[in-house]
Amino acid sequence: MMKRIHIDTPSKRYEVVIGNEVLHMIDRIIDRVCPHVTAVLIITDETVASLYLADVKKTLRQTYDRVYTHIIPSGEEAKSFEQFYACHTAALTNHLDRHSLIVALGGGVVGDLAGFVAATYMRGIRFIQVPTTLLAHDSAVGGKTAINHPLGKNMIGAFYQPELVFYDISLLHTLPEREMRSGFAEIMKHSLIYDRAFFGWLQANVQQLDDLRGDCLQYAIQRGIEIKAAIVAKDEKEQGVRAYLNFGHTLGHALESELGYGVMTHGDAVALGMLFAIFVSERFYNQPLFYSSFRTLFHRYGFPTSLPSHVSPERLLDKMKKDKKAKDQTVRMVLMKEIGTVCVEQISDEQLLRWLYAFAEEGRGKCDSSDSRGNDGK
Repeated sequence: MMKRIHIDTPSKRYEVVIGNEVLHMIDRIIDRVCPHVTAVLIITDETVASLYLADVKKTLRQTYDRVYTHIIPSGEEAKSFEQFYACHTAALTNHLDRHSLIVALGGGVVGDLAGFVAATYMRGIRFIQVPTTLLAHDSAVGGKTAINHPLGKNMIGAFYQPELVFYDISLLHTLPEREMRSGFAEIMKHSLIYDRAFFGWLQANVQQLDDLRGDCLQYAIQRGIEIKAAIVAKDEKEQGVRAYLNFGHTLGHALESELGYGVMTHGDAVALGMLFAIFVSERFYNQPLFYSSFRTLFHRYGFPTSLPSHVSPERLLDKMKKDKKAKDQTVRMVLMKEIGTVCVEQISDEQLLRWLYAFAEEGRGKCDSSDSRGNDGK
């Protein structure tokens, strides 16, 4: 059964279409929401291309005469200026004009990069998101597009909404466990910042990652997108409550940058960042949030629950001060008052460094042999 979720922002209204085994309908749905398309450029990565590109291209050619493809390397490293430039070269070489369409076929890396290309090619052309990962349920919605800089993640980009998000959950069946876990971290995040009942539903219905299939998977994706849509509708360009979506990301992005993009999955880094945010929240608000229970829960799902031993808290603090929420080089973190209620708080360097050391020590003190499985929790 196909589900439609309406995204309503000040700059654009569009739909997220979610279904199972619906890829054969993509050309008709695109034609309905994007009339008079002169050419289509599919941007995808090497992994996705080997699985789905031929089918998508064949389906689109039933409606469009000019369908081109551009394949980027797989992995976070592809969100670079070099790949951004190469995508523009492909668009120019194939004579895309202002009535052309970019199709982002892939996970968050492809979506972020292709969306930024669409935002900047001829000062903006239409694009759609076709997510192929669980993680992309978050990144494909809301219009954030970006590439990375060696000094910080997602520092160069634009707010640019797609015309459509087309989500066929059957495309997730080929994902390895670590990628499903990475996406599940963002679903957990949505429940923790907005919906206590959804968090309870996840605990009851997802005892382990293998439970994420069929109707359970579709509902988890649907509810995660609905929560993000509700927040983005209130604050499209992160001037207020949209910052809540960065729960866990202040430390998460710092870890990704410090370790090297792709060493730790985005979801694993965010999960560890959420644990740290809960750890800090208990101390900042001086109230119990049952951090140890969250740590046990995250461990059960396979997330890392302690900082890598070779990572310096001082280096992490330096990276966190470059976070987009930082103000005057002072870290501002999304903290949790209770499940479903979060707030952005300013934290001094001295306090934050002390808590980073305490969090690292806490992780080492409670780490047993079953929890020492490396950065990606496998």
